[in-house]
Amino acid sequence: MAGNLEPFWMGKTLEQLSPVEWESLCDGCGLCCLQKLEDEDDGSVYYTRIACKLLDLKSCQCSNYPERKALVPDCIQLTPGQADQFKWLPPTCGYRLVSERKDLPAWHHLVCGDREQVHKQRISQSGRMLSEKDVAEDDWEDYLIFRAG
Repeated sequence: MAGNLEPFWMGKTLEQLSPVEWESLCDGCGLCCLQKLEDEDDGSVYYTRIACKLLDLKSCQCSNYPERKALVPDCIQLTPGQADQFKWLPPTCGYRLVSERKDLPAWHHLVCGDREQVHKQRISQSGRMLSEKDVAEDDWEDYLIFRAG
């Protein structure tokens, strides 16, 4: 009987992942690259439909991933050591799921083998976002889509 090998994301902690495994957890939804607003009263974080100026609005990929921190100084680079802070990430995010010791969803490319499923299942905001270059920051609250957490 063949051994039933556990997928790497179920058998390792975030700290144990190789750089390739770490990067592969990203499902390409682009939700982490949407602008967020924080409620000053209760600290709740709300996602908007407004995307970072570097995000390709169709593919949901960063147009300059290697230089993103230099071009967008407040871009948050996720690291395993930040796992306790991942609650702001969408509940479908591979990084958040693995940090919470949960399995990846059936549409995730590591499970189904199809990187387009994140768009076909409408997990991403592909085709439904606006660039931050096109919307005044004072108007962002008009584009709220969901609350994080």
